[in-house]
Amino acid sequence: MGLSSRKEKIIEAVVDNYINKCEPISSTEIRERHLPSLSSATIRNELAALEEMGYLVQPHTSSGRIPTAEAYRLYVEKLMPRRKLTRAELKTVKRYFNRKVTEIDDILKNTAKVISEITNLTSVAYLQNIEEAVIETVKIVKLTDTAVLIVIVTDHGILKDATASIPSGVTEEYCADASRFSTEAFGGHRVSEIYKPKKLINRVRREYEQIFNTIVRVLKSYAHEEIVSDIVLEGSAKILEQPEYANLAKAKAMLELLDAKEELIPVLQNNDDMSLNILISKDNEIKEGMPECAIVTANYSVNGINIGKAGVIGPIRMDYPKVISVLDYIGKTINRLPEPQSGDGNIEAVEYTQNEPDPENSE
Repeated sequence: MGLSSRKEKIIEAVVDNYINKCEPISSTEIRERHLPSLSSATIRNELAALEEMGYLVQPHTSSGRIPTAEAYRLYVEKLMPRRKLTRAELKTVKRYFNRKVTEIDDILKNTAKVISEITNLTSVAYLQNIEEAVIETVKIVKLTDTAVLIVIVTDHGILKDATASIPSGVTEEYCADASRFSTEAFGGHRVSEIYKPKKLINRVRREYEQIFNTIVRVLKSYAHEEIVSDIVLEGSAKILEQPEYANLAKAKAMLELLDAKEELIPVLQNNDDMSLNILISKDNEIKEGMPECAIVTANYSVNGINIGKAGVIGPIRMDYPKVISVLDYIGKTINRLPEPQSGDGNIEAVEYTQNEPDPENSE
């Protein structure tokens, strides 16, 4: 049986109040602040019914109600108001992405930083599916008389750049030949195929071995054994600013979770097609025994190719309208980043403009 409109309005009022104040709300307060047309007695009856249905809980006999995980889910799925980013928030996003980005890693790092800055929560970003990235070109550029820059470009974008030592006196022509040969050797192969390059190594000319070994080392760094290093966390200390974690034991549990990144891998590796994923550990959706928290993540793509996920970790009481608006806007910004140019090894940041509301008029 579905909820009545009145019950939904009361749930929305309780959730909004708890997000903003982190305090239980009474029937009198609901009537005065949110539903003046209803009597306190009617609201009390509805609160009791919603508590029995599992949407609300009363921490103490004499206190008001607070929302349960089920109430938050309903709020996010149906009741949550849409929120526009402020002009200052839009400028913050542009500040992070209107600059040169040289690697896929940089996109995820910038994403984590801007999410944490705007939401004031701990953010997480994860580079996924990199093992299936197909190598397109390898560009080798002479830096000095004894060093070259190697730029590896995949169908996901620029994977990594690194330097390699070369014999003194190597010419530009040598670098051009090495670029062509390396592209022939690696082009069309997935990153996962390079972990054991026995077949490929036999094709390498002796004079290119140093460069080849550097390329293999860069690609192997993305092997699944090192997957934890691909998780970026920003603003871990912001957890301590939330009232829920004023309790020392709860704060310690959350900091231990953030320190042990491998605990987050099952969430971030989720391969479902949902553009937005909300998990609440209170109901053991994430993992039994995890501290009470919520994790909201979004899938992010560059030029239509999924590169990973990013989102926030924080209290179940987080400001979902703001978080989801931030994740949505950043996702649109990232997807409009121009394709990398293998010739110069850089991705030029795009000047993002909304097709929907004018950013300058956002509130």
